[in-house]
Amino acid sequence: MGKSLKGKTQLGRKNISLIMIGGSVVIVALLVVVIVMFAGRTAKAPDAQAEEETKRSVVVTQDTVDSVVDDMLQDDYVEPGYYSVSMNTTWHFATGDSVSEDAFVENLAENTNDIYFDVFLADNENEAIYKSPVLPRGSELDEIALDTALAAGTYDCVMVYHLVDEDQNTVSTLRVAFDIIISR
Repeated sequence: MGKSLKGKTQLGRKNISLIMIGGSVVIVALLVVVIVMFAGRTAKAPDAQAEEETKRSVVVTQDTVDSVVDDMLQDDYVEPGYYSVSMNTTWHFATGDSVSEDAFVENLAENTNDIYFDVFLADNENEAIYKSPVLPRGSELDEIALDTALAAGTYDCVMVYHLVDEDQNTVSTLRVAFDIIISR
């Protein structure tokens, strides 16, 4: 009986040693996996942060204007190089060469740059139909007459805002879709 108890004790110790070695291997493997995962996240973090910091301009259409305006009204601060748009999205003209009844564009005081803008027909962005003067922060432009007379009809247009520095060099641009309606 003494022999068999001694054999079981030796087998038990061998099993415990194997279990401890196996457990240690598993723990080391888990540590390696965790370290690799954190190293991968750390390497990707600057890129992810850069993507979050890089904001894109939003094209404002008739369908999205309300939600974009709501978002803008909630933001009090405008980051340098960004622009809060204040304009109406449909301009009405009695004739193609008259002053608009309701067109206006405002460069809000909280914006960081002066601006100017060009208006194009959506299907021809090579020839501007209106070129604005520079609008300082806190100013607005109304009583707008197009530089190019248009025939009666409804036109899909694109306004390209240019945010400029003190020397009137373009810092960034913003594109906004809107409509022009010429009555007769």
